[in-house]
Amino acid sequence: MAYKVPFVDYPQHYHNMESEIDAAIKEVLSKGDLILREHLRQFEKNIASYLGMTHAIGVNSGTDALYLSLLAAGIGPGDEVITVSHTFLATVGAIVNCGARPILVDVGKDYNMDVNLVEAAITPQTRAIIPVHLNGRLCDMERIMAIAEKHNLIVIEDAAQALGATFDGKKAGSFGLTGCFSFYPAKILGTAGDGGLVTTNDAQIAKKLRGLRDNGRVDWQSEVIGYGFNSRLDNLHAAILNVKRKFLPQWITRRREIATLYHKGLSDLDELELPPPPQTDGHYYDVFQNYVVRTKRRDELVSHLRENGIEILISWPIPMHHQSALSLGHFKLPETEAISREVLSLPMYPELSDDKVEFVVESIRSFYRR
Repeated sequence: MAYKVPFVDYPQHYHNMESEIDAAIKEVLSKGDLILREHLRQFEKNIASYLGMTHAIGVNSGTDALYLSLLAAGIGPGDEVITVSHTFLATVGAIVNCGARPILVDVGKDYNMDVNLVEAAITPQTRAIIPVHLNGRLCDMERIMAIAEKHNLIVIEDAAQALGATFDGKKAGSFGLTGCFSFYPAKILGTAGDGGLVTTNDAQIAKKLRGLRDNGRVDWQSEVIGYGFNSRLDNLHAAILNVKRKFLPQWITRRREIATLYHKGLSDLDELELPPPPQTDGHYYDVFQNYVVRTKRRDELVSHLRENGIEILISWPIPMHHQSALSLGHFKLPETEAISREVLSLPMYPELSDDKVEFVVESIRSFYRR
């Protein structure tokens, strides 16, 4: 089906920067600078500066950003890590794959970790917390960091959906021991495939991460920290991301404009629960990776929108702890379970025109007029 309003318009996104992206790719290929070369180093420097961090380490995915962060922090068998079920599988998978045990707590009405539940989940085996900044909104990092300090826990931020978002003026990925980012194509800053990055202010952790991403090598000639992985962010991706990062502030501004249009057009519908509108004061500066609405009639609304040529996304219709293959069924998370039945994400990307936003709004309004 060719949607009138796609969930993400990848072709238009590319065409808007076509000459610059093509030139960047040509430069990498013509120089032969393919692995761990200047384009990557420059991108790491630029992102570290943007986030106010000392170190940024490019890796091959957001998944590996989480996994390598846990390994670098010494998390392993016998350890417990607190996180949420309402997240992409990679968050919990990284914990399991390093040999630790995930401890899942429920989320609040903002779809982020319910901080009121964290301390009760702490045991003598707890080593870390992974807050997930979902949909472009940060968790309550003031309280999470206070709990972590009180109990001597490591914080690893899953900031895959929150590049550029802030809490009390401080950017996602700059609170914990590490911040983990994804450059999957649909992300606020996405490449032409998979890519990821870890930020940290800890020089020793940065050294371990650089070794872990490159088969244990800290440099090409001599020092090895141990066995590692092949998890480097390729220079081609770094070059593309270097082109795109210049547009990041205006893309965030446009996402917030679209969120404002959605809010103005839909806020009077009692059956529809919306995210908070963009604000410039208070704790949160949201970047709207996703625009998520909630309704008891989710499946009916989804069918109606698709029939009207609007592509939507449901994250995630089956809660992770209800996936029998994952052996997490002992967790009881009522808010997560309700969210999985009731939420859908509307189209949200910088190239989305006001006319198409209006079309989405009117299609939703027509559903509730029936």
